[in-house]
Amino acid sequence: MPNKPFQHPARQRAHLAALLLGCALPWTAALAADPAGPTPAPTAPSLHGLPNYPVPAAQRAQAELTAQTGVPVSELAPNAPARYTVKRGDTLWAISGMYLRKPWDWPKLWGMNLQQIRNPHWIFPGQVLNLDISGGRARLSLASENAGIPTVKLEPRVQSSPLPPEGIPTISPELIGPFLTQPLIVEPDTLEASPRIVALPKGHTMATPGMQVYVRGDVSHATRYQLYRPAKPLIDPESKKIIAYQADYLGTASLAAPPSGPDAVSVFRIDGIEREVGVGDRLVITPPREYLNYAPHAPAKPISGDVVSVYGDLNMAAKNSVVALNRGAADGLERGDVLALWHNGRTVKDVTAPGKPDIEIPDRRVGLMMVFRTFQHVSYALILSADEPIEAADRFTQP
Repeated sequence: MPNKPFQHPARQRAHLAALLLGCALPWTAALAADPAGPTPAPTAPSLHGLPNYPVPAAQRAQAELTAQTGVPVSELAPNAPARYTVKRGDTLWAISGMYLRKPWDWPKLWGMNLQQIRNPHWIFPGQVLNLDISGGRARLSLASENAGIPTVKLEPRVQSSPLPPEGIPTISPELIGPFLTQPLIVEPDTLEASPRIVALPKGHTMATPGMQVYVRGDVSHATRYQLYRPAKPLIDPESKKIIAYQADYLGTASLAAPPSGPDAVSVFRIDGIEREVGVGDRLVITPPREYLNYAPHAPAKPISGDVVSVYGDLNMAAKNSVVALNRGAADGLERGDVLALWHNGRTVKDVTAPGKPDIEIPDRRVGLMMVFRTFQHVSYALILSADEPIEAADRFTQP
């Protein structure tokens, strides 16, 4: 029989650590345009090429507490599977919801098997999870086919090692990826001072990909830009005051020819568009990409507020829609915060009763959302579930 290639036991153990359902993959974000960066947290040790992402202290503490007390069966989801194989396309939110009534309590899953886990950021497709219930408590373990470390014969040879496997994300990257590299909240003065499209080719009223457009303004700081429409105000439903300005992302463009002529007109090529682009639209330097990691969790302190708007000029939002909130980093919100959505109560006439009296319809909880980007006084959240359409002025609270 051929000799088996040697694999370091530490790397085997690192792969076993994938049981943890507390992973949080890096998210690409433009911190240059986002003043509320992540709070530094303790880091777990890296093993042989696996990523070394930080473990927030509060989440580690919750896992350690669970390791001592266990997870009561009453906190398990009604149909928590006894055995589950992680698949490509799974998300942390979906798997946490599969096992827990409160998916944002993912550190409890870590605590269910803390002795086997060194770093909470490793979970990979193909891992098989077993749920064990005894004495009113639940624990997770790896299936036996994942747990064995084979005996191998060692001999001198050239070693090759594949790249670390790609873990599952917290939520689907396709849903929020564009929002992580777009400023969205842009100060009015910034847009006013930005380069602007002043003309299109003859016979055109809107730009298309590959078209060259004419731009005026200072373009000496970069060659790639994002396209925005001048900002519109975000109105706080409570105070009725403007709390921020939101710019509409239109697409991307790159410098084709530097400024020339008496009016210093540049030529830009439209690389891609999300919405129609025309004269008057502004160019903002494409921000640098930086890595973030986060996982769903309840806010650290009580918080409440309102939905300010539904992104994309829509009147209503549903699952996987993005909404703006009238609370931000200055109010204590952070990436990964899970919030409950509520329809406000209202007064209606009871036409079935004599005299048709006015009656109060109580507030109703209608969904959940997760904050994925924060600014100083505004945040963006992805709706994870919604029983009914969500509108501006709907409330949010702790989950």
